[in-house]
Amino acid sequence: LDPLLQAMESEISAAFDSGEPDDVLSSAFKLTVTREDISTLQPFGWLNDRIMNFYMSLLVERSKKEGYPAVYAFNTFFYSKLSSTNHKGVKKWTKGVDIFEYDVILVPVHLSSHWTLLVIDLREKAIKYFDSLGQKGDHICKTVLKYLEEESKEKRNIELTTSEWTLHSMGTEEIPQQNNGSDCGVFVCKFADFISRDKPIIFTPEHMPYFRRKMVWEIIHQQLL
Repeated sequence: LDPLLQAMESEISAAFDSGEPDDVLSSAFKLTVTREDISTLQPFGWLNDRIMNFYMSLLVERSKKEGYPAVYAFNTFFYSKLSSTNHKGVKKWTKGVDIFEYDVILVPVHLSSHWTLLVIDLREKAIKYFDSLGQKGDHICKTVLKYLEEESKEKRNIELTTSEWTLHSMGTEEIPQQNNGSDCGVFVCKFADFISRDKPIIFTPEHMPYFRRKMVWEIIHQQLL
């Protein structure tokens, strides 16, 4: 562990150990994170919506700095709403926002008991699906492309040429895979972290315990290391 993290260890342990489940440990982006939410970052914990959405908001905040691609993130309820309705069901979600002005759009996807990530790269006209269990998400990519098509028509009055777009489910040889049944949420957060910095995804499952603890500190301090 790096020395910086050692200095934070006592703070991270205290977040897990002392106090009441409903103690508020962080509040920003119209989101509140309690000790109970933070406890999902303990080893083998399943990350909940609050942790996922708070972390995505931290990535969006960082992207406002110079030198980063412009990032927009949908919240974790977006895809399930889109897939159960259609564009009409979610068109108000982007009120006052032109998502086509961004470079990268992050769509965390919750599949009953598994987190995955869909990434729209508007610079490359590419939709990529990241699953740390190696499952394909071609239908999810298609659903989101249809959404983009309708959003473009509705908001900008521009027809999207879907034939110019590439859709791709990342293979197990392209991205790291989880080696347990609980790290999918952390994988999604770190896929999003690396992608939102235009960095190659080079972490491994061995990094997960470190990432979990680091995320505790980052969420409490509302600042990415």
